[in-house]
This record gives sequence, C-alpha cells and structure tokens, in this order.
Amino acid sequence: MNSPGWRWIKEVFFLSKLLKFIKPYWKTALLAPVLMMIEVAGDLLQPAIMARIVDDGVARGDLTFVLRYGALMIGIALIGLAGGWGCGIASTVTAMNFATDLRLRLYQRIQELSFAALDRFKTESLITRLTNDVTQVQIIVMMSLRMLVRAPLLAAGSLLMILLIDIKMALILVVALPLLFFSVVFIIRKGLPLFHLVQEKLDKVNGVIRENLNGVRVVKAFVRGDREKQRFTVANDEQILVNKKAARLMILMQPITMTIMNCSIVAVLWFGGKQVTSGSLQIGEVIALINYFSRILFAFTMVTFMLMGVSRARVSANRINEVLETGVGITDAPGVSADPVKTGDVVFAGVTFQYQKKGRPVLDGINISVKHGETVAILGTTGAGKTTLVNLIPRLYEVTKGRIFVDGRDIREIQLHVLREGISMVPQNPLLFSGSVKENIRWGKPDASDEEVIAAAKAAQAHDFIMRLPQGYDSMLGQKGVNLSGGQKQRLAIARAIVKKPPVLILDDSTSALDLKTEYRLRIALKKLLQETTCFIITQRITTVMGADQIILLEKGQIAGCGSHRELLRTNPLYQEIYRSQVGEEGVANG
Repeated sequence: MNSPGWRWIKEVFFLSKLLKFIKPYWKTALLAPVLMMIEVAGDLLQPAIMARIVDDGVARGDLTFVLRYGALMIGIALIGLAGGWGCGIASTVTAMNFATDLRLRLYQRIQELSFAALDRFKTESLITRLTNDVTQVQIIVMMSLRMLVRAPLLAAGSLLMILLIDIKMALILVVALPLLFFSVVFIIRKGLPLFHLVQEKLDKVNGVIRENLNGVRVVKAFVRGDREKQRFTVANDEQILVNKKAARLMILMQPITMTIMNCSIVAVLWFGGKQVTSGSLQIGEVIALINYFSRILFAFTMVTFMLMGVSRARVSANRINEVLETGVGITDAPGVSADPVKTGDVVFAGVTFQYQKKGRPVLDGINISVKHGETVAILGTTGAGKTTLVNLIPRLYEVTKGRIFVDGRDIREIQLHVLREGISMVPQNPLLFSGSVKENIRWGKPDASDEEVIAAAKAAQAHDFIMRLPQGYDSMLGQKGVNLSGGQKQRLAIARAIVKKPPVLILDDSTSALDLKTEYRLRIALKKLLQETTCFIITQRITTVMGADQIILLEKGQIAGCGSHRELLRTNPLYQEIYRSQVGEEGVANG
C-alpha cells in the first residue's frame, strides 16, 4: 500500500494531508454516499423496468401492465430523486464545514508564522491561498462525496446488467473505455502545469490590486492612473490567457467523450438491431442496453470532469499545504518560564543577526545594557539596522548569534506570548483597524477602563483631536484610519501601546509626523505616565534623543557610539555631524 501509485492516489484525493479536516463531519460525509447509493439503485432499475414495459406491455397491448410498471418506475424515480437531493445537501454541508475549518487553520498558521517564515510568501499569495485555493479544494470535496460513489457503482451496475442481457454487447466497451481513458490521461497531463500557472497569475493580479489600493493617494497625486491601469491590464490579460488555455483543454474533453459515447450507442443500435432481426434480443432489451451503455459512458464522463477538477484542486491543495507545513520558525522550548516580564531590564550580549544564512550580518556584535525605567534612543542612517535591533527584543526574529536578556532571563527561556505581553511596539507605519477610536486604543489592553483609555490618549497628545471628532471616542475610523492625518494615526497608535503600561515600550520612528512642540509634550507625558517603563526610541531627530538616558548610534549594523547627548556631542564625529546638520535645518536652539 506504499507503492508510488497508491501515494499518488492519496495525494490526488488529499487523503494524507487534508482528510483530517473532514473527520469532525464524518456523519454527513458518510451519509452523502449512502444516499447516493439509493439514487444509483434507482438509475439501474429504471432501464430494466422500461424494457419490461416495452416487451411485455406495449408489444402485447397490455395497458394494465404498462400502467402498473409505469407507476413503479415513477415511484423508483422519486425515491432516487430524494436520495440524490439528500446526498447533495449532505455533501454541500460537509464541504462547507471542511472549507471553513481549513480556512481557519490556514489563517491561524499565518498568524503563528514568524516574520522570517512570512517573508517566504507574498501577501497577495497568502490572500489567494485563503480564498480561491480553499474554494477549489472545497468544490472537489463536494464533488468527491457524490461522484466517488455514483460513478463506480453506476458503471459497475450497468456493466453487470449488460452482461445479464447480452454478454457479447460488453465487447463494445473494450474499445470505447480505453479510448476514453487515454484521452483523459493526455488532457490531465497537459492541464496540470496550466492550472499551477493559473494560480500564480491570480497571485500577480491580486498583488497589483493590493498595491494600487494601498497606494491610491500616491497614484492620484502623481497622476499615474493610466500607468497603473496598464499594469493591471497586463497582469489581468496574462491571467485570462492562461485561463483560456486551461479552459480550452477542459472544453475539449466534452466533445471527445460525447463522440465516444455516441459511437458506442450507434454500435449498440447496429448490433442490437441485427440480434432483434434474428430473434435473439427483444426491442425493450436493446433500449435497456442503450440506457446502460449511456450510463457507463456518462459515469466515465463524470470521472473525467472530476479528475480535471482534481488536477486544479491538487495545485491549490499543494499551495495550502505549503503554508500549513511551513515551520512556525520561532516556538517555545520545553520547560520555558511563564513568569511575566516585570522590571524591563534589557541586555544585548554579543548579538549578531542576519536575515539569510549566507547573507551579510545586519547587526554584528551588539552589546547594550539598559536598566528598567531608562529611555534609550537609537539613532543612525537608513539601513543601519535600527528597526531590526528592536524587533529582536520580542523575538519577531531570532538572533543568529549571542543572547538577549529581559529581566535577567534569556528571552528564549520565556514563553513567547508572555514575553510579547510585556512589550508594546509602535511601528514606523502604524496600522489602525476599522472600528471606533476607543476600540482601537483598547486593542492594546482589551479590559482597559474608559479612564485608562482617556489617560493613555492624553499622554499620547491625542485627547484634544479625539474630542473634536463627531462622536469623540466613539467616532468610527475608516480602514487603516484613512480619515485621520499621519500625526493623528501615530498618536492613536502610541496611546494603544501605552494603555497597558508595559515594562518595555518600543517606539520605531513613531513621532516623525508630529511637530516639535507636540513631540516635546508627548515625551514629558510619557516620562510621567511610564516612570518604570524601559523605553526604546528609534528616531532621526536629534531633538528626540537629547533627553534620553542613553543614545545608541548605529552605523552599518555596528555600534558607532554610545552615551548621553553631551558625551557624544563632545567625542563622536558622526554624532556631531548629524547634530550640526539638523540644527542648521530645523533651527534647534539648545543642543
């Protein structure tokens, strides 16, 4: 049972990897084929009954016989209809529940992935996998619950009935079925690479749409609507072209199967007619044979279209499994501490980090010691590694060499969710969610009281503009806070971060959109509200770092200077250069 052929069958029908998502719904999954058996039984009985009606009723002029068996045939048809209807409902419910659980598990896995693992996938590709790919697999699961029983039973039952009527007629299938089989194999082999390409082109279309929607203001500001329209047209045309090629292959299958089916029926009529003439067959039996041949070829046609669907769904299933089987990247080791972060002492001990194993280190030999309650400013040119440095504290990325300690404990010896619960971050480009202002601030601490929300907003210098909104704290924000200015979004993001008063606060260039006066008031308020919080501030502004207890100057991933503002201004040439350039540009008065 471990032969290559069997493994291929398991892969095609997703038994080895995705069947576990059907197990919770085994009752409806089992009910569907049972009900389908009832429909198949009805389909197999009807031609035999029709033959009796023709030969024993119509041919002899026995109207009572015709009516009696006609009523029986209608009754069997109604029972089969009920079975088919029930099977349709059961298979649809099973497939929908399967897809819901699969999509949820896929979403959860994406949430679990570390940044390094997420970097393997484009955002638009993940969206396609969550939507279109799951739908493709859902469709084939629904089809399988119906066709995997109907097609083989219908074919086997019809073949048995043909053999019972006239064994010589079965020889026609010896020619018809191999022709059909090899046609299916040929088309599937041609179609599988195309189906894979279809999903890739769909990823590209989604990527263009996502970029355009996210950058619609930039597009309008630079009057580049025509260029973006052209980009979308090219991506969409490529996707349509591949879809057409795949569709042509699928459409080709129908005329091939219909041609083989019709030729087989003609053969039955020709040979059957000869036997009726010779008296070895009756007309009703020929009619029954035609029906059974049609059912066999129809069953193979159903299998053909299902295999085409399987070929496309297999591509989708592989793309889904690629995400599900991707290692989370950063996990808790056995026996790690669940004690919460309390003081916020942070130590970098010989930390080196690189994004790729063979790449150049982004950070090299970083040694920093920060006591709780201290404010550390990180300054440096673009690409110096400032954001990467602070991303290592909550283990968004894993250090390559060295160790990081929080509260005197190696961060790898603290439960991941406990570590991150003790750290608040405000990213460079803050993201706000659809909902009210209050809900967005409370997102940092779900059980925060109204008083805590307001206190955080006041400290973040957001209270005044919030009160000017139509419904104040209950005002609804658009997607990503589209109805707010850049500075307002930054202040709300800061309020969200400080509402839980974390032991460690990280501000990643999150005051860049604030004027100097507002930023100064913010620093004073944060110092007052978060006296025991260790604060890391990434900035490009000298005015922001001047009051810090410690300034870390980064250059090309290494520490180029460390000390207070006065110490660096007196001893560090790079800091002196940055200071003088900004004093000249911004007119900062008191160095």
